[in-house]
Amino acid sequence: MNKKTVRDVDLRGKRVLMRVDFNVPMKDGAVADDQRIRASLPTIRYVLDQPASLVLMSHLGRPKGGPDPEFSLRPAAEALANLLGRPVTMAPGTVGTDVERFAAELRPGDVLMLENTRFEPGEEKNDRALASELAKLGDVFVNDAFGSAHRAHASTEGVARLLPAVAGFLMEAELEHLGAAVSNPPHPFVAILGGAKISDKIGVVRNLLAACDRLLVGGGMANTFLAAKGFDMQASLVEAASIQLAKLILVEAADKLILPTDAVVADKFEPDAKSQVVEVDQVPKGWRVLDIGPKTLDRFAAELKGAKLIVWNGPMGVFEMPRFAEGTIRLARVVAESGATTVIGGGDSASAVKQAGVADKMSHVSTGGGASLEFLEGRVLPGVAALQDR
Repeated sequence: MNKKTVRDVDLRGKRVLMRVDFNVPMKDGAVADDQRIRASLPTIRYVLDQPASLVLMSHLGRPKGGPDPEFSLRPAAEALANLLGRPVTMAPGTVGTDVERFAAELRPGDVLMLENTRFEPGEEKNDRALASELAKLGDVFVNDAFGSAHRAHASTEGVARLLPAVAGFLMEAELEHLGAAVSNPPHPFVAILGGAKISDKIGVVRNLLAACDRLLVGGGMANTFLAAKGFDMQASLVEAASIQLAKLILVEAADKLILPTDAVVADKFEPDAKSQVVEVDQVPKGWRVLDIGPKTLDRFAAELKGAKLIVWNGPMGVFEMPRFAEGTIRLARVVAESGATTVIGGGDSASAVKQAGVADKMSHVSTGGGASLEFLEGRVLPGVAALQDR
């Protein structure tokens, strides 16, 4: 990773403005899952130990038309205070003279949480004036929000152009682990892709095919590849508009692309649907594929043996329904026990390894779903590009 980190700047006595990803699920006015807050703790503690004062900012959800109590970051500030064992002051807004006064009064070791950056209409427009207002709140900018690094917003890219800008430890870990997949990976390198659509991941498919030794494909996107091979997938999710593209990839991929040979099918898209295991060329009329089958799992497990690097993005089936989660859960356990360096994309993949109880056995579980996909696709992430080079 060629970007400067918090280790490369003198923070003693400084006021640090840090972008974190506290876009966490809420329930009844409290944080329902604090995983993303915990992921930011190493950088937060490092900054406070310098000692420096800290101003934190994040977005939460998609508020419409300004401040909305439902999307306040106050519960996240309270959860952080509990984890840190020290007070976290909630600012009276995101920017403005009152917020500047709160920031000016901070002493080394103090923490201030700004309100939801999306309460400001200029945030998603990467408004220069908003970025300038945010820049007044710190001496140094630290971006530790990989999950938002693919967005050129005022709090991610704009402010990084106005202050000395470096990466936090979480950002550093994300770039190093995901970077290993697209730049000089160890071999054998096996990639696993799932999820619903090829069109969402075509760039990732092509980029990984160029780098990996095997690409195992499950989930809804496998149906489109199987349809491209001429199989009748019946009522399964198939992207008709992507079939020609899938045919082209099948030719390009030669023996690298491994598809399911059997599947768990259901008579309807419901948790209590009738289900059975069939070969992929024998899907019953009107039924749909909702998970990979046991033979496919065995084949995938065999391909993973001896791998030095495994990168996984996307579930193998509709893992939100227990009956159709077995392929994803069992594959997660195989990956965890493989002995390889294991990198799990964010979003559903992160949820799946957590549900399987093996998240702590993976080398790295990304905190950014969309960001990890764009990175694996080879795109430049605006929030990363704006950070200072080493």
